[in-house]
Amino acid sequence: MDSKTKSMNVLVFNCGSSSLKYRLIKMPDETELSGGEAQRIGPQTSEPSRIIHREAGREETIYAEMKDHGAAFEEILKIMKKNNNKVDVIGHRVVHGAGIFRSHTMIDAEAIKNLKMTEGIAPLHNPPAVRLIEACHKLYPEIPQAAVFDTVFHSTIPWQAKTYALPKWIRRKFGIRKYGFHGTSHKYVAGEAAKYLKKPLDKLNAISCHLGSGGASLCAIINGKSADNTMGYSPLPGLVMSTRSGDIDPALVLQMAIASDGNFNAMEKLLNKESGVLGMSGVSPDIRDIFRTAGKNGATDERLSLTLQVYLWRLKKALGSYLAVTGVPDAVIFTDTIGETVPGVRQEACAGMEAFGIKIDMEKNRNVKKLPADISAPDSETYVLVIATNEELEIARTAAELAA
Repeated sequence: MDSKTKSMNVLVFNCGSSSLKYRLIKMPDETELSGGEAQRIGPQTSEPSRIIHREAGREETIYAEMKDHGAAFEEILKIMKKNNNKVDVIGHRVVHGAGIFRSHTMIDAEAIKNLKMTEGIAPLHNPPAVRLIEACHKLYPEIPQAAVFDTVFHSTIPWQAKTYALPKWIRRKFGIRKYGFHGTSHKYVAGEAAKYLKKPLDKLNAISCHLGSGGASLCAIINGKSADNTMGYSPLPGLVMSTRSGDIDPALVLQMAIASDGNFNAMEKLLNKESGVLGMSGVSPDIRDIFRTAGKNGATDERLSLTLQVYLWRLKKALGSYLAVTGVPDAVIFTDTIGETVPGVRQEACAGMEAFGIKIDMEKNRNVKKLPADISAPDSETYVLVIATNEELEIARTAAELAA
């Protein structure tokens, strides 16, 4: 960000179905002033609703009734005011811009109207974010708001990569194409990799591996721009994820529709919430748990081993396919929870890739202490980097630029 940009505090929201993560970031010097998470928003659960707030090296838990995300937003603003933290701009992470939003945007009544039209295409992610945006706009209309979309970074994916082999009429009628996701994270780590390598971003070719404890995707980056993403029309396809199936034969969906008498809600739940690592292992949705327990559970070992093998096979195959897109890239980047903290995933993904210019140093990979880190071997043609993602900071940068 331009150092001449005026000073402002950006409150960044990352909205989940029953949670609301937030960070207050002073721009343009990018200092985090506070942050936290509102938990158990909505219907009463076995434990009370609460906000875990962090500031000045301290953490406190504030209990408050939060029937919806609007109520959570009010409670967070109370904390900000109590601690004399002024909010100048609000930046919202919105997962899907559909075909309506091809760029990030400031919020007004027209934008809210258009945001509501995106809810059907991303039913798990967009509705709570849109409800929060509406509540913020209604309660504090004087605070400027910006919507930052995961899909915008992928607007540069060429047509041959984002077009599905379906008749033109149905693609046009329903806006069917690859949109791509995790764009905010892929954009951030691409920028950090360019800095680390002392290379202009518009000259960077890389493969970004965003491996989260929930969702995961790879992005092929050419000249600093997204050229492909393993996710597609929705965040469901691609890699094996915690509870999402990733790629499957579409004929299986037709078969399941017949078997369930057209119960599409049950099918959606199966593919998005009951498959992936959880569905295969029957134990946990977190691949870290599978790494720790595979080989130690007797009768269940075969199931856990298969889960691990399928997860790694899909990851390795995607990495290989994107090497065909980028050629020998400047860097392969591992990021987010799994990418940053599980050496075994990085090792297996890169194993046997020497012919493609990728070779990691086993010792450096096992002993990553501080990020960013270079774990590539001295004779590797491609850098293998581990970079901590920071989607909130990328959102704050974008919101501040829009509001300036």
